[in-house]
Amino acid sequence: MTTTSDAQELLIVTGMSGAGRSTVGNALEDLGWYVVDNLPPQMLRPLVELAQHAGNALPRIAAIVDVRGGKLFADVQEAVETLRENAQVRVLFLDATDAALVRRFEQVRRPHPLQDDGTLLDGITAERKLMEELRSGSDIVVDTSELNIHQLATSIQEKFAKAETPGAQVTILSFGFKYGLPADADLVADARFIPNPFWIPELRPHTGLDAEVSEFVLGQEGAREFVDSYAAALAPVLAGYQRENKRHATIAVGCTGGKHRSVAVAEELATLLRGLPGVAVSVKHRDLGRE
Repeated sequence: MTTTSDAQELLIVTGMSGAGRSTVGNALEDLGWYVVDNLPPQMLRPLVELAQHAGNALPRIAAIVDVRGGKLFADVQEAVETLRENAQVRVLFLDATDAALVRRFEQVRRPHPLQDDGTLLDGITAERKLMEELRSGSDIVVDTSELNIHQLATSIQEKFAKAETPGAQVTILSFGFKYGLPADADLVADARFIPNPFWIPELRPHTGLDAEVSEFVLGQEGAREFVDSYAAALAPVLAGYQRENKRHATIAVGCTGGKHRSVAVAEELATLLRGLPGVAVSVKHRDLGRE
């Protein structure tokens, strides 16, 4: 088997049941990793071979491997060691104290996968013994005992995000109130306080994407102040979203028909927000052309 290219990354995510593997998997997916959950260790090599054939299509792969694999998991250490001989692999081990794991299992009211007829602690003890060698050979060990899901996701983002990966992906969405509020909007702004270009014959056929309409809208009393103030108010909100690992947000701007005012304001707001650190901005105009 040929060695993976420098551009490709394979991360094996493992650790104690209840230590946060699902949260880590979701965080890695948000960072653009291709995540395979509950993969039998015997499938790691075929996965690497698939990555080699896929090339740039699968540059970052994370495989979650754990005791849910049952008897198949017994071969995990051998599989990892064999894989390290031919591929660039990192192992992330998630751990937590017995007390933290017991508390989490009790909260979700599910048995430990190795509990059988014993207690939760019996299952945790058996798993810890089974994991001992794998843990000692891991590249990264994260103790999640004192971390909530947001803190854990943030920790993973800090460890595995590429420098160019945005902390928050923001969609600025213009819309017309007469067609209804966007169901997926996190925040809604109302641009109907601005005089409507619809009532100016030479502007009516144009849209907020046209310079003459945009200049008219933003030149009205209070319009520029509104856009600048709203962008400034959103700055700490978007910074907070990143701290709380809320990676996607939709900010809607509405006017009556979604053709003039909301479009112009949305475009200008997007321009201002693109200057914020860790924020990637796209613009959509839901109702443009609908009239």
